[in-house]
Amino acid sequence: MAVYTDLVRYRELFANLFRRNFHAKYRGSVLGLAWSLVNPLALMGVYLLVFSVIFPRSIPHYSIYLLTGIACWTLFATSLQAGARSLLDSADLIRKVRFPRQLVPFSVVATQLVTFALMLAILVVLSLVFIPAARTTVWLSLPLAALFACLVAGLSLVVACLNVLFRDVEHILAAALLPWFFLTPILWSFAPYLPTSAQGHHKLLDVLRWGNFVAPPVIAVRDPLWRGQVPRAADVIYLAVAAVIALGAGALLFRRLDDRIAIEL
Repeated sequence: MAVYTDLVRYRELFANLFRRNFHAKYRGSVLGLAWSLVNPLALMGVYLLVFSVIFPRSIPHYSIYLLTGIACWTLFATSLQAGARSLLDSADLIRKVRFPRQLVPFSVVATQLVTFALMLAILVVLSLVFIPAARTTVWLSLPLAALFACLVAGLSLVVACLNVLFRDVEHILAAALLPWFFLTPILWSFAPYLPTSAQGHHKLLDVLRWGNFVAPPVIAVRDPLWRGQVPRAADVIYLAVAAVIALGAGALLFRRLDDRIAIEL
């Protein structure tokens, strides 16, 4: 898996790419890194107002439930969107300097991981304070979040490669993310918190539960923080297998398309 071992071999270059992306993202801003939390926290505030006040829900500790889902989704969505453009945006650098090109989308994901890590730290604190049952399980969210980051990194490499060859990929991705968000259990939850009218649609719920490869990972990361319980084995296995498949697919696709990517850029 030279595609990934190059991260270690060229770690100084990777660190430079990360710093370039990080400084470019917050250059000239007064709040700096704090801006990375403004959007997800603002979204959480709006959704809390709508679903907890205007349309009350029965989900306990809904703010922690919601913020966990938004943290995972933000990492997933922003990494894929930025990753899809990463090779194209760095075309001048890639043409001038010979280096492992996969470092570019990985550095973009690393930049998004800063926000994810901050949100996860806030969630750990909130969980420890407000959910006593989670004090023995909250730490399980950390390795599960790392697995989720691996899943996102593999997918970001896939879309980065494909978007160089087929420029429609980034537009398809942008169009798909909004409905995908609402089909993922971020604002809502599966039984027993679904309305009675929805619980009868078992086949549809199974498709939403297992056909959406973001759903089990989000649930696995959320359970130790929100439910105070060890996540279900099925969700953890799903997350681990999905991460391995995504990393494998990213490496395989990059090796096959590396030369073509150089030409297209």
